Amino acid sequence: MAKPAHAPETFEPAVLRRVSNAALRRALLAWYATHRRDLPWRHDRDPYRVWVSEIMLQQTRVAAVLEHYRRFLEAFPTIAALASAPVDRVLALWSGLGYYRRARLLHQAARQVCSELGGEIPHTAATLRELPGVGRYTAAAVASIAHGEPVAVVDGNVERVLSRLDGAARSGAALWLRAQELLDPRHPGDWNQAIMELGATVCTVQSPQCPVCPLRPWCRTLGAGPRQPQPARKRLSTTRALIQHAHRIYLVQRPADVAKMAGMWELPELTASAAEPPPEAVLCTVRHSITDTDYRVRVLRLPLKLLPPAGKRAGRWVPCDQIFALPLTGLTRKILHKLGFPAASGGR
Repeated sequence: MAKPAHAPETFEPAVLRRVSNAALRRALLAWYATHRRDLPWRHDRDPYRVWVSEIMLQQTRVAAVLEHYRRFLEAFPTIAALASAPVDRVLALWSGLGYYRRARLLHQAARQVCSELGGEIPHTAATLRELPGVGRYTAAAVASIAHGEPVAVVDGNVERVLSRLDGAARSGAALWLRAQELLDPRHPGDWNQAIMELGATVCTVQSPQCPVCPLRPWCRTLGAGPRQPQPARKRLSTTRALIQHAHRIYLVQRPADVAKMAGMWELPELTASAAEPPPEAVLCTVRHSITDTDYRVRVLRLPLKLLPPAGKRAGRWVPCDQIFALPLTGLTRKILHKLGFPAASGGR
């Protein structure tokens, strides 16, 4: 029996998904073209600049990265310049971004690219992952943005967008598979940046802006959804010593085998058993946060005769106008800036 001419056409579920995904992609890419932030690493698709930005942005806010990115690219405009630089210089320019292992591995990878690959950064996500410090996310970001490889990225922003969009939390392989299903294969770099941008500016952790979200017609959540309990932050107090003599400051170096900020330079820490200083010895108090800990740091000026023993840690007298050329911990840099030391050599 012939099908009536007026009968509605039917589609298989897979066809409906493709149609829906195509419309969703168009909506998000159109939104991104109009609303994306003007960020310096988006001005071109140079793989080195994209790579540096992606490493800096790991676990770090965009606002904190902007000035560091500018200074870093001024000092190391090419991968060859980065590879030929001493690691202390790289760490000095990284100071303040935290997670210093990222800088060490970036430097190590740059040397590997220049010594083994003729200075050419790999084009595919699979080959990028062979470099030190390049994981699945970074490899996919660089390959898709710089070279147009159709491979999806998953970071915290993407995970949140997909979770709210589908009304289902995913992790591991299922999450990456879902991201790959939605990826626009014709514009993978723009798509990956668009979905991350959406999570960073609209589909935020707190108070998502659902009325202006381009994915609102497809979203099954339309809201923040259940909030995961956040672990309580630790609060600690510590005391640091500023010891000055003949236009030099005494600094100590963190051991090379510690988990955090290995090899970085800092003001000596005073033990809790030290005698209470007179009020005039207190220079300032600063607050500083590292991962899950908030520190209240008191800074004392100590005379030379009270120079604390360095123990197993290397100590060094550093001329005041050369301090910021060293790889300083973020706390030490913050203290010295607050006390008015000039940011020569390393830059503020």
